[in-house]
Formats: sequence, structure tokens, C-alpha cells
Amino acid sequence: MRVLVVAAPLLGHVFPLMPLALALRDAGHEVVVATGGEALRVRDSGLHVEDVVPANVRFGPIALRIMVTHPLVAKREMRGSGRLDFVSRLFGTVGDAMTKPLQAFARGWKPDVVVHEPLAAAGSALDVPSIVHDVSLFDGLELTKAVGARMKAEVRSPATVLRTAPPSLATFPGGDRMRFVAYSGDGDVPRWLAEPSGKPRILVSRSTAPGPGSGRMMAAVTKAAEHVDAEFVLVRPERLEGLPDNVKTVGWVPIPRVLPFCDGIVHHGGAGTLLSALAAGVPQLVEPGPGDRTVHASAITTRRAGLSAQPRAVTPELLTQLIEDAKLQRAASEVRDEIAAMPAPSEIAAVWEDLTPRK
Repeated sequence: MRVLVVAAPLLGHVFPLMPLALALRDAGHEVVVATGGEALRVRDSGLHVEDVVPANVRFGPIALRIMVTHPLVAKREMRGSGRLDFVSRLFGTVGDAMTKPLQAFARGWKPDVVVHEPLAAAGSALDVPSIVHDVSLFDGLELTKAVGARMKAEVRSPATVLRTAPPSLATFPGGDRMRFVAYSGDGDVPRWLAEPSGKPRILVSRSTAPGPGSGRMMAAVTKAAEHVDAEFVLVRPERLEGLPDNVKTVGWVPIPRVLPFCDGIVHHGGAGTLLSALAAGVPQLVEPGPGDRTVHASAITTRRAGLSAQPRAVTPELLTQLIEDAKLQRAASEVRDEIAAMPAPSEIAAVWEDLTPRK
């Protein structure tokens, strides 16, 4: 069977789709990933990756136009209370730009089914049955519908959805459950980071997508770190000089391979990092913010598998709690076990033809 996997041109959107894409390939299906921009990096996977995003499509200018045209929508988005108003406009614009190149490729390759992440609603604008692949704690069907409603292209209703959210954090009607498997591509991991530290280790990451204030949390953690009995590892920091003795730095690393050697992680609240930490059973400190970040921060604290704080609220006591609170550790382990009990992508791939709608 020919399977076309479609993602918006951002690493955080294509990475969650790769475990299923690779499992389908290993099960004997023909798989092509259609995306663009920085997400083309997944060519390292060995899958064929088709560029379907025009070179002039850039998120920054699109977001700026929305902010200028719809200031109240932008204000709510920055507060983390924008619902889907801003994100649907942003990805609706990107989706329209992707639609014609995607349709042209599909006419030639003739896929049997399309699998797409919710914000790549262009995947449901083809004359092919489509399946939504959830990648966050939001309802993928609702996201796809909201983005599709903003698009000029006609977006058909997906046939079904693969649910990857742990049930204790988010449950939606319909679809089939599938285990979230962390993926961040290939990359070297320094030897010292691939083994336990002599003391508790806290990984500090930031978004791969540019945005206002993206380095504030990392700066706040660095300031408090010298008063915490732990080793801190900053991933892709903006600042390299004048760091406390217990703070180390590293460039791009595949975070899923590092998390087993960490006792906590501090991050921006993106879905991929959040679910990767949950899958590893690592307590997390999440910064609420625009997009899905406030919802994710709320969900993780409600489940008591992590903490939530703005950068100004980061203290040595809070960071110590992250690595020493037994209740956080227990809840994070419970969610890890919950995720592990869900069907793996390889199991879904093994029954793929039973799940797949026909034309």
C-alpha cells in the first residue's frame, strides 16, 4: 500500500509522525513523507521526503500579518488563551500554500491513503482517504477541522484518527490508540551525557521554532542553578560564557536518547518534548505560553507528573522539587507505564490494511 505522510514544515510537527512512517516501511508499505523547510531534515531517516512547501512560505511574516490584522486574536494567543483562533489562521495559510504542490505530487504518485498531523490539514485536501495522527494533547480532529475551515482549498473530513495522548491526560471520542514513541532523528550524544552523572541531572531545552522570549526560561534556570545540588545541561543555549560550574552545554542532541540519564527536564511546553518526557517517566518543569503550551502545562500539573512556572518564578527550591519530589516521580512513572501499554506503531503497521479506509 502507498502511504503519504504529511506534516507542516516544522521539526516538531514531522518528528512525531516518523515512528509510524518507519514502521509502515518496515511492514512492506511504500511510504513518502511530504513536508518542507527545516522538516526536510528527516531525509536522514532513509525515507523519501518530498518538498511540498514553496520557498517563500515563512512562519514569521505570516504570524506578523495575523498579529497586525487581528490584534485581539494575537493578544489572546500570547496569553495562552487563544483557543484555535490564531493557530488556525497561521496553519490555514501554510496549508493553502502546501495544497497545490501536494496535489501535484499525489496525482503522479497515487497514494492509497494519507496520514497527516492535525495542523497539516492540506493532507485532507486530496482525493484520497485520510487519517489524522494526533501529536499533542489536543483533539486532532478538532484541530484539523479548525485549520481546514480557514483554508481556501476544500478539506474533507478524515476517515479516522490515531490517538497518541495518554488517557489520563487527555481522552477524546473515536479513533484508535497508538503509543507515542519519541523521535528526534540521528545525532551524536557525548559520552558523558549517555551515562549517569554523579549527581541528579536536569536537562534544559528550548523550542526549535523561533519566537519571542524563547531563551528566558533557560536564562532563569541558569541563574538559579548554582544554588541547586544538581548537574544542569543546556541544549542549544544562546549564552555560553559565564555559566556556573554545575552547568554544562551541548548542541543538538537526540533528546529521547538522553532522557533515560536525566532526573528532570525543563522545557517550553511543546508537545514533542512533553510527550517524550512522559514516555521516559521523567518529571518536567513546563513554561506555559502561546499555542499549545499553556494547555500542556495545565495538563501536566493536573496529572501531577510535572510542574509549571513562568521564568520569573523559577527558584532553586522549585528546581530542587523537580528532582526530589517523590509524588512527581511516581506520577511520571505511572504515565510512562500507561504509554508503554498502548499499541506500538509496529503493531498498528501490522494491521494497517484493517484500519485503512478504502477509496
